[in-house]
Amino acid sequence: MIKNILFLLTCLFTLYSCTNRLKEIPNTPEDYLIIPKPQSLQMMDGRYSIDGKTKVSGDEGLVSEGNYLAELLSSVSRQTITFDSKGNGNIYLELDTSLSLEEEYNLLVEYDKVIISGKTPRAVFYGIQTLRQLLPSETGPAKSTGELTIPATMIKDAPRFAYRGMHLDVARHFFSVEFVKRYIDWLAIHKMNTFHWHLTEDQGWRIEIKKYPKLTEVGAWRNGTIVGPFPGTANDNTKHGGFYTQEEIKDIVAYAASRHITVIPEIELPGHGSAAIAAYPFLSCFPSEPSIVPNDRISEVSKRAQVNGQPKIVQESWSVYNDVYCAGNEETFVFIENVLREVMELFPSNYIHIGGDECPKENWKRCPQCQKRKKEEGLADEHELQSYFIKRVERFVNSKGKNIIGWDEILEGGLAPNATVMSWRGNEGGITASRANHNVIMSPNSHCYFDHYQSEDREQEPLAIGGFLPVEKVYAFDPIPEELEEDKRKYILGGQANLWTEYIDSEEHAEYMFFPRMTALSEVLWSPKESNNWPDFKLRLGSFKSIYHALDINYAKHVFKNSDESEN
Repeated sequence: MIKNILFLLTCLFTLYSCTNRLKEIPNTPEDYLIIPKPQSLQMMDGRYSIDGKTKVSGDEGLVSEGNYLAELLSSVSRQTITFDSKGNGNIYLELDTSLSLEEEYNLLVEYDKVIISGKTPRAVFYGIQTLRQLLPSETGPAKSTGELTIPATMIKDAPRFAYRGMHLDVARHFFSVEFVKRYIDWLAIHKMNTFHWHLTEDQGWRIEIKKYPKLTEVGAWRNGTIVGPFPGTANDNTKHGGFYTQEEIKDIVAYAASRHITVIPEIELPGHGSAAIAAYPFLSCFPSEPSIVPNDRISEVSKRAQVNGQPKIVQESWSVYNDVYCAGNEETFVFIENVLREVMELFPSNYIHIGGDECPKENWKRCPQCQKRKKEEGLADEHELQSYFIKRVERFVNSKGKNIIGWDEILEGGLAPNATVMSWRGNEGGITASRANHNVIMSPNSHCYFDHYQSEDREQEPLAIGGFLPVEKVYAFDPIPEELEEDKRKYILGGQANLWTEYIDSEEHAEYMFFPRMTALSEVLWSPKESNNWPDFKLRLGSFKSIYHALDINYAKHVFKNSDESEN
C-alpha cells in the first residue's frame, strides 16, 4: 500500500515538474518566423508538448480540418494522433461567429492547450497552417530536450486581400494529376485560396469534353515541339500531350476544396485556339488553309498530315497565331456554349476564365462571315468584334449563374458588363477597369510572371521565356497602384502570379520556378502593407526553407547565397 502511494506521489511530482518546466520555458523571436507574417503576434513564455497523449477535437463543422491537423501532427511527431469530435482533446478547433471577416482566425498556444478559432472552416484551416510553421521539426531544431513542442503565443490574423491566386499552364506542357495535387498542397501552405488552371491553348487541349471527343483525341497531342528559344533551331519530332478526364478533374477540384482552394478553369477564346481548330476545323475562318509553324519548324508527322489533306495541326511552336475562332460563324458559338456547359458542371467556382488575350484580327479582316457579322451588329472595327464575341460569351455564362474573368485585352472595343479583368500588361488595364467600377485581379508581368529568369546569369539558369524576376522584386509588388484613387481601390480583389510553361517541360523545373517566389507573393497578398520589410522577410524565409526540404521541393537558391543561411 505504501509503495503504491509513493509511486503515485512520484508520478504526480514528475507530471508537475514536467508541466511547470513547459510553462516556464522562455521563447525568442526565432521561434516565430512565420510566412506570411500575421497581423498580430504576441510572444509568450512556455511551450506546448506534442506526444502520444495529444488529441485534436473540435466543432462538428470542422471534422475535415480536424482530421487534416491530426494527420499532420501524426506525420511530424511519428505518434498516432486522432481527431475526436466529442471535444475530448487538448488541441481544440472552434468556429467563432463573433469574428468579422470570413478568413479571420485566432491561434492561442499555452503550455497545456492549443485553441484555433475562426469565422469559417477556411479560417480555421489557415490557423492550422500557421501552427504548422511553429512545429520545430518543419522549421528548425526542437527546443530543449528534443521534445516536439510549440512556443506559446497569441496570434490574431486575417488576409489583406480576398483573392490570392496562383496560375498553372498545363496546355504548353502537360503535368500529372499527382503533380497538380502537390501544387494545391503548396498553395494551401501559403494560405493561397485560388488555383487558376490554364487548360487550353494553341499547343494542347487538356480537358475532356464528352460532346466533342476529338478535342482530346486530336487536340491533346502535338507531333513535335521546337527546340530552344522561339523560333527554335529544329523540331524534336516527339509526340507530346495528355489530358484530364472529367473524373480526374472532379477528383482534383474536390481535393482543392478540402484545402479551401477554389479552382478557376481557363478556356481560351477567341484566340489561342489552334488545338481546338485542329480537332474541329470548322471553328476557323478558313478551314482548308494549312496551319503554319514559324520558320517551317514543323514536325515530319505534321508535314505528312498536311500533304495527305489534313491542313490543321496542334501548334508546335510558341507564338501568337492568326488562326482564331471565327466570329462570324454561328456554329462557333454553339461549340463554345456546349463546351462551357460541361466545364461549368465540373467547376463550382463562381468564375470561368475565358482568356481574351492576344487575338490577332487579320483573319477576321478578310473573312466574309466576320465582316458580315461586323456590319450587321454595327461594329466599328475588329476590336469591337472581339468585344461582341466576349460579351456574347459573358451573357451565356451569366445565364448559368457565373461570371467571367478575362485578361486585360478584353477592355479593347468595350468591356463586357460584368467581367472581372486580370491585368497582366502592367497596371494600366487594372486601373482602367477599376475606374469603370469593375473588379480587378492584378497580375503584372513585371512582378508576377514566374516563367521569367531568377538570375541575370542566364547561362547558369534553366531555359526561361526571358525577363528577370528575383524574389526581392516579387516581394516589392503591391496590387494597389499608388495612382489609383482611394474610392476605386475596393475593386482590386487581390493578385496572382502566373507560370506559363512554354519552356518548362518537367515537374522539377516547375518547382524551381515557383519557389521561393511563391512564398514572397503569399506575404504580399496576405500581410498588412505596413509590415512589408525585405530584411525581415528574408530572415523568416531562411526558416521557411526547411519546409521546402521537408516536402522535397526543388527550389531556387539565389536569395540565400549571400546570407548566413546554409543552402543545404
